[in-house]
Amino acid sequence: MTKTISNKTIGRIVRMWRYPVKSMGAEQLDNVDVSWNGLAGDRRWAFVRDDAGLSDFPWMTIRQRNDMSHYLPSFDDPSRPNKSPTSVRTPSGETLDITDEKLGVELYPEGVHLIRQARGNFDSFPLSLITTQTLGSLGKTVGTELDALRFRPNFVIEANDNAPFQEDAWVGSILRIGNLRMRVDQRDSRCLVVTIDPETTERNNEILRTIAKQRQGCLGVYGTTVEPGLVAVGDEVILENDDGS
Repeated sequence: MTKTISNKTIGRIVRMWRYPVKSMGAEQLDNVDVSWNGLAGDRRWAFVRDDAGLSDFPWMTIRQRNDMSHYLPSFDDPSRPNKSPTSVRTPSGETLDITDEKLGVELYPEGVHLIRQARGNFDSFPLSLITTQTLGSLGKTVGTELDALRFRPNFVIEANDNAPFQEDAWVGSILRIGNLRMRVDQRDSRCLVVTIDPETTERNNEILRTIAKQRQGCLGVYGTTVEPGLVAVGDEVILENDDGS
């Protein structure tokens, strides 16, 4: 017998970001093409610390510089992000080409080098999402409103169900968002980056402690592309359910 798929609308996209340079500021999007390698232009560039040695995590990130998210990258030609020159506006207001050595020296005087990958510089999976319900629940627990950018997702979903942490139940499932079909592969394991407020750069270690204690160190989910396509803010998020064979 042929498998049948029943579809359930579980929410909609309310915000969407890509990060042209790993750990730098986000670019908010109204729509974007999503390929096998994630959002077009996402994490295209990354800085690697020269003193990282054989570290499994050699990247220059917010861990080393609390204000790294205040460096704002942009593509000179947003319609061709994987081929476009890239500029970065520094916290002082100066705009530099991503390849300008001055930028690397300012970021990390100990020395960094720049790498570029059209397929993106990801820690694990190329897609990430979180629900507004999860952000709200964690914020209530730690006693402060949480900016979604603290968790650096690609997609923020406002779910139809008000229950928090429901994205955990989507692991192993296929979501259809606009013309994209993505598989939810695993929960998103969190690190010290989530303790840093993207606006003030102040640390709140209680956030990571709470995630570790109550959520096994995970918040939100990672995924991969099953069928590439265009995604736009406002698109419905549809859970595909396999009804058997």
